[in-house]
Amino acid sequence: MSAPIPFESTGVNGLHGWKGMDTSLVIRAQQGDEEAFASLAVACGDGLHAVAHRILRDIDLAEDATQRALLAIWRDLPQLRDPARFDAWSYRLLVRACYAEGRRTGRWTPTLRLLPTDKLAAADDTGAVHDRDQLERGFRRLSIDHRAVVVLHHYLDLSIDEVAESLGVPVGTVRSRLHHAMRGLRAALDADQRPAAREVI
Repeated sequence: MSAPIPFESTGVNGLHGWKGMDTSLVIRAQQGDEEAFASLAVACGDGLHAVAHRILRDIDLAEDATQRALLAIWRDLPQLRDPARFDAWSYRLLVRACYAEGRRTGRWTPTLRLLPTDKLAAADDTGAVHDRDQLERGFRRLSIDHRAVVVLHHYLDLSIDEVAESLGVPVGTVRSRLHHAMRGLRAALDADQRPAAREVI
């Protein structure tokens, strides 16, 4: 069984609602229809931002990456040969934008958010919060290559083939990155759970 992923689910409307973009809308936008592109941006913008946030772990970086990706989509859309592949193509542009934002800022620390205290009190689930913190620390140690495959495969439920198409890399590369990412997460969890060795005086 795969290790749990350190992300909160946003539900169908949060991420998956734009999967399978209307090809007629894509074609109209390709032909320079600004109204169609605006509708396209509205339809996929929230999903792109959600993916960027889960890769970069920072709200501000995610917003910048999303804007960068939308600009690239507008600029390069006329060159998209198959409108039916818009989803995979846009994911690829988004991941490139995440790379660019990471290189530009050098900031990879996540935005910390407090959990509502009433939910914590009601659930009394401190163990789950501790596990989540451990997963978050482990995820931050991954490279963006590894983060991207984890997010696309485990959070978006894309198949290995779809992840490969989205990233523009061979299937074998996706499998290798996913394997190393999962191994890295498990190693980080094991290290966090291991009791600190006592210093010998």
